[in-house]
Amino acid sequence: MGLGKSKYEEGLEVETRQRTKKPSLYKVLLLNDDYTTMEFVVHVLESVFHKSTVEATQIMLHVHKNGSGLAGVYTRDIAETKVAMVHELARKRRFPLKCIMERE
Repeated sequence: MGLGKSKYEEGLEVETRQRTKKPSLYKVLLLNDDYTTMEFVVHVLESVFHKSTVEATQIMLHVHKNGSGLAGVYTRDIAETKVAMVHELARKRRFPLKCIMERE
């Protein structure tokens, strides 16, 4: 056999695998203020972030004592949606509750 391609190898292309990059994750944080009630913050954590009442209460107390608290970690699109949902709920109830996202 020679060094050239056989009739079976001609036209075949080598398939290369591309590694998919994991999407960036974003922390969604609730920020403390002097007007939003603790009950409303717990409600937001339960309804938007699907936290249990116990976990929501713990996060709310952390926000109250430390100025901010982690509500969850999500991909960019989901984090943006959660932030918008929090702001919409707060606006409807006339609370100044703020929610931000930052890259993890």
